[in-house]
Amino acid sequence: MRIVIAPDSFKECLTATRVAESISEGIRLVFPNAEIIRIPFADGGEGTVEALVTATSGRIVPTPSVDALNRPIQSFYGVLGDGKTAVIEMAATSGLEKLSPLERNPLITSTFGTGLLIEAAMEAGFRKIILGIGGSATNDGGAGMAQALGFGLLNQKGKSIGAGGGSLTEVHSIHKTHVHPFLRETSITVACDVRNTLLGNSGATRVFGPQKGATPEMIETLEINMTHFAGILFQEFGINFAEIPGSGAAGGLGAGLMAFCNAKIVSGFELISQLTHLEEQINQATLVFTGEGKIDSQTAFGKTVSGVAKLGRKYAVPVIALAGIVEDDLEELYNQGITSVYTIGDQTMSPDESIVRASELLTDTTTRILRNLQIQDRK
Repeated sequence: MRIVIAPDSFKECLTATRVAESISEGIRLVFPNAEIIRIPFADGGEGTVEALVTATSGRIVPTPSVDALNRPIQSFYGVLGDGKTAVIEMAATSGLEKLSPLERNPLITSTFGTGLLIEAAMEAGFRKIILGIGGSATNDGGAGMAQALGFGLLNQKGKSIGAGGGSLTEVHSIHKTHVHPFLRETSITVACDVRNTLLGNSGATRVFGPQKGATPEMIETLEINMTHFAGILFQEFGINFAEIPGSGAAGGLGAGLMAFCNAKIVSGFELISQLTHLEEQINQATLVFTGEGKIDSQTAFGKTVSGVAKLGRKYAVPVIALAGIVEDDLEELYNQGITSVYTIGDQTMSPDESIVRASELLTDTTTRILRNLQIQDRK
């Protein structure tokens, strides 16, 4: 028996690597001789660096940076096994999980720390960078990132604007005199499965702002400010980045990366699938396990579980999905190739208990599923 384990992380709980290990422990209890292939996954958010470094036998480089409130932190970037490509996840600096709920305020949070990681990778000699932009705490259109790389975002008095989405309306001009000299020769590929554009009802602010701490009043201010900033980008670069799919990802960091870094946005799932040889592994599998913290109707639209399901269907391999929370309306996910979906907790547990016991629950649920399959096979 050959079992592939390809989960995403359980956000604010377990990394994808730990999820895969926990499922693997459950498999061993039932099928001790099974061949198990662990492929920790990420779609551009938290765990992207770990997943790619693990898959390619690369390494982690500890790097100082700042969080979304510009407080000094120890962060990191990865180097793939080819030794030539750096991989960065913005969640490692400008991510939501770096802030407590009371600290989350997209009027003042900034992507400056993400820019510092890009700078560090370029200074270390890397001219190919993969950047995952999921899990952001920001709504600044990549302004902070641009400032970290030497772009001058100036107000009408020629002074630098402040940090965060609350300052975007002050941008009057963009100066490029002090842009980092290596940026022009560096190729940045953005791993992102969010297709939202920058503005409007399906844009960065209105869709993602609330989860970053934005109140309804903040949403209106941020949308006005982002609209102004989009106009400045068009004025300076001659491209309407606001209309490009993915420009609204990570609070508009997608637009900022395209504008300031000439970056290319690609599907995070497809990119990471290629680097980890996921399709080839599923083609040879007897059974596949996947999962993420929450599975709901949105999971079918570009999430890791959806991508794994489609590959399972392509090669007629059963795919079992595990989650901490499972909501209704999963018909599309079943149509894509998921065989079964299981929640790892039960109704008697509090959310806090489920989080603390997540690894144990994953192992126990996996064991229960496989023992049930054995019983069914015997009938």
